[in-house]
Amino acid sequence: MSNGAGARQRDPGPPYVVRWHPDAEAERDASWPAPEKVAMNNAVEKLRAAGPRLPYPHSSAVQGDAGKGFRELRPRSGRSRWRPIYRQVTPDTFVIFAVGPEAEIDKGSFDAAVGRAAKRFDELELD
Repeated sequence: MSNGAGARQRDPGPPYVVRWHPDAEAERDASWPAPEKVAMNNAVEKLRAAGPRLPYPHSSAVQGDAGKGFRELRPRSGRSRWRPIYRQVTPDTFVIFAVGPEAEIDKGSFDAAVGRAAKRFDELELD
């Protein structure tokens, strides 16, 4: 199966699988201040529990053509500086492809994270 081919199939319901792309893990670990660890884990757990129904302010669509199909996790209901960029790749699986700063704090770096996420998604091979 190629990337995202199964994302439109029947929703299996929770719990969902949330995986980190290896490069996104490295970005997370490099940019993850200690006080944000709990907030980031909580946001991922909310995604596991709610999947595609995770509402704003915990998740938001990435704006612009480069971000089409991607969403951002918003730890601490958007009060965190960090944004994991993710996408649903199968009916039950989400992959976090990149981590960047919140767009209002550093739009250039956020846009770069979205670009990295899109490139990693394009290279993704699913079994």
